[in-house]
Amino acid sequence: MPVGVTGADVVLVGYFSAKEKDFVALMDAAAAELTARGARVVGRITQRRGVSNGGVRKMALPYSSRTLLSSGKILEVAAHCEETDADLVVFVNYLTDRQRNVLSGIFDRPAMSLTEIIDVG
Repeated sequence: MPVGVTGADVVLVGYFSAKEKDFVALMDAAAAELTARGARVVGRITQRRGVSNGGVRKMALPYSSRTLLSSGKILEVAAHCEETDADLVVFVNYLTDRQRNVLSGIFDRPAMSLTEIIDVG
């Protein structure tokens, strides 16, 4: 079930391949979309894949099918949620139902994709 973002403090998370050169612009656009819907973006966290030599072969793949992100980045997002007392974690990327459920449990707050918010109107 979609969660409203009006008045919510949101941590914005993006997962991008190293081939994606405009990831900052995509994060800015997502933050603007959330702000236009009444949310306050209290943090931005980006995971890049394929920047290091070892990641180039796997650039298009998520770090984890369960969480999309690496375990270290998950800890970073969780810590930022606690520090800012965020209400919600919004991913620029599409999340499967399983990822949404796992991430919501890890962060102890709803995790959702930006498309869910946009689709709600």
